[in-house]
Amino acid sequence: MGHSLRLEELRSSLIQPVNLSVEAGDCLALHGPSGAGKSLLMRAIADLDVCEGEVWLDQQARSAMSPSQWRRRVAYLPAESHWWEESVEAHADQWDLEILQQLGFEQTVLSWQTARLSSGEKQRLALARALTNHPDALLLDEPTANLDTRNSSAVEAVISQYQEARQVPVIWVSHDPEQRQRVADHSATIEKGRLIWN
Repeated sequence: MGHSLRLEELRSSLIQPVNLSVEAGDCLALHGPSGAGKSLLMRAIADLDVCEGEVWLDQQARSAMSPSQWRRRVAYLPAESHWWEESVEAHADQWDLEILQQLGFEQTVLSWQTARLSSGEKQRLALARALTNHPDALLLDEPTANLDTRNSSAVEAVISQYQEARQVPVIWVSHDPEQRQRVADHSATIEKGRLIWN
C-alpha cells in the first residue's frame, strides 16, 4: 500500500532540471511568484507538456506507460478544470457519493448541467472527479483558490483522508502560507523555473 513519486532531471525549455522525491503519504507544497513555473512543472509531471527527464511511481517509469494510463494513476487537478459533457455525471464512470457529500453536494448534483456550475463548484467537483479513478499520486494546482473558508476546509479534509487512507504522495501548489503549514510535510519555492528547497 502506498507509492512514492520521484522526479529525475525533469526539465523543459522553461523549467530547470528538477530532482525530488515525495514518499508515500507525504505532501510537498510548492509556492512562488506568478509565472515562476509552478503549473508548468505540474503539467510536465502529468506528461501534458513536452519535457525531458523521467518520473517514477515507485519502480515504474512514466515512459513505460501510455499518457492516459499515467494520468489515471497520477491525477493532475489544474487550477481551471475542464468540463466537456453537458451533465456533471457524464464526466466519470462511478462517482463516490460520500466524497460528493463531504464536498457539500447532494447526489442530485450529478444531473446538473455543467454550464450552470460556478468556478468554486467546478473546483470541488473536479477533485471528486479526479478521485473516482483512485489515483496513486495527486498533483494539486491551487485546489482551493476559488473557495471560501468552509469549502476550503472541506477540500483539505477530503484530500487528507484520501492521502492517509491510500498513502499517496501529494504535490500541492498553494499561495497560502497557513494552508501550506497545515497540509505539507515539506515545502519548496519555484523561482524562474528553478526549484529551491525551503
